[in-house]
Amino acid sequence: VVPGETALAFYKAKNPTDKPIVGISTYNVIPFEAGQYFNKIQCFCFEEQRLNPQEEVDMPVFFYIDPEFAEDPKMAKVDLITLSYTFFEAKEGQKLALPGYQ
Repeated sequence: VVPGETALAFYKAKNPTDKPIVGISTYNVIPFEAGQYFNKIQCFCFEEQRLNPQEEVDMPVFFYIDPEFAEDPKMAKVDLITLSYTFFEAKEGQKLALPGYQ
């Protein structure tokens, strides 16, 4: 990704259980110092997502790296930024009423 240009990435999530799950994602940027330059335009993170039993989905994130990244001397040796997500159950123990699922 070139700083200043937008990019689209997809993250795969799968519910391997036999029950529906409502979850939420949080993200992390490595190296930590590069996080201030990472800008999400549109993201699935921080919004509850519902995954039905055995469902697998691609979740998009539309983003850009601030052009100031290239001007920061502390970022001069950074040539790789890793964006990762943790998806966890948002309402543990809550029973969800789904048609066709008991």
